[in-house]
Order: sequence, then C-alpha cells, then structure tokens
Amino acid sequence: MSDQTIARRLDDFPITRRWPAQHPDRIQLYSFPTPNGVKISIALEELGLPYEAHRVTLSDEDVKSPEFLSLNPNNKIPAIIDPDGPDGKPLGLFESGAILLYLADKTGRLIGTTARDRAIVTQWLMFQMGGVGPMFGQLGYFFAFAGREIEDPRPRERYINEARRLLGVLEGQLSQRDWIAGDFSIADIAVAPWIRTLDTGYNALGVLGWQDFPAVAAYVSRFTARPAVQRGLNIPPRD
Repeated sequence: MSDQTIARRLDDFPITRRWPAQHPDRIQLYSFPTPNGVKISIALEELGLPYEAHRVTLSDEDVKSPEFLSLNPNNKIPAIIDPDGPDGKPLGLFESGAILLYLADKTGRLIGTTARDRAIVTQWLMFQMGGVGPMFGQLGYFFAFAGREIEDPRPRERYINEARRLLGVLEGQLSQRDWIAGDFSIADIAVAPWIRTLDTGYNALGVLGWQDFPAVAAYVSRFTARPAVQRGLNIPPRD
C-alpha cells in the first residue's frame, strides 16, 4: 500500500488535522511524558515498532480540543492510531492498558508465550490500572500538588497509607524475582513508571518510608537502566 493511500486513510481521523502525520505508515502516538504517557513510548521502543510521536500537552487547549476528543472522548493521554490495524485497517485506541495489550498482542511479545503467562501479565497490568495508578495519582494530588493546601489531614493520610500498602504488595512480589510477572513484560512497563514518579514527580519517598521497600527500589533501578526505557521516558519531549 502506498504512503499516499495510507495518508488518505488517516484523514478519516480528525486528530491528524491538528497533529499531522509526517510518516503516515507508522503508528501515531499522541502523548506527554507522564507515568501513563511513557508507558506507550517505552513499549514502542522495547518492541522496536516504527512510530511517530506527537506532543499533546495536558492543557485544555490540547486534550479538550475537538480533534483530540475525536480519538479519545475521555480527554486523557495517551492515544494511538495504528495505520496497519486488524485486517489491515487503521485502528484508533485510547487507555494506556488497552494500548499495551494491543501492542503486545500485535507483536506476540512482552506478554509471555502461553495462555497462562498472558493471564498473569494481564493480572498485574490490571493491578496497576485499578490500584497503583489511581492511588499514587491521588497521593500526588494531596501530597505534592493543589491538594496539599487542604488543612484536613485525612485525605493525605489515606493515600499515603494506601500507597504504602500497594508498595508492600509489590515488595512481596518482587522479593523473589526481577520482574513482576516473571519475564519482563507490559506489566512492568505499566507499573514501574508510576513507582518512579513517587520520587521524580512527587518527592514522596520520605513520607512513604522508602527504606521499607528495598526490592521495589532495586526493581525501579533495573527498569530505568534499560536503554529502551531511557529513550521512552523522554518521548515526546516535555518542552
């Protein structure tokens, strides 16, 4: 299929009017380097899939624009368009967990080799989507951002305690293994950026008692040392 044909097919997606594709044959990534955003850039780097990254800031001007909402009505990054989707037809997707599963299934990588493996990887992916991400995000709001101005200490205490509980779950899982679901997988790509942001985004290690989670600390170091992770953490650039 020619680039012109692919480009015409991407024209069906209004988001490409605001963020035009220079390489329409590649996966189009619409993102910003938040913990959720870098999940997809890291996965694409790990998988070696050709892609084109578009910087979509968290401002209402971007994420609430009609063009972005046409791809993700929930106005959250990241989102993708795969010009070579199922049956050779373009596919737009939002929700970082859904995108990770799609990319893993597309390539047959980072999700294990058996149905049992896939179930375990998916289990830990859902643990991040339903627990780690929302609870760590609330911790950030009440400890590091606007919520810290609230005088009532109960919201901060609640999310500090819940973050510690979740870190305890991860500490137990990682005490006997390098990666959360066995081999390195999309579960790690989902979980580790959120752990990392407790330090780099929230400066919350002290209040969480980070010294109580040595296996988690070592895990984040292993994750961050991967070349594909180092690249993906800065795609698209923040500035």
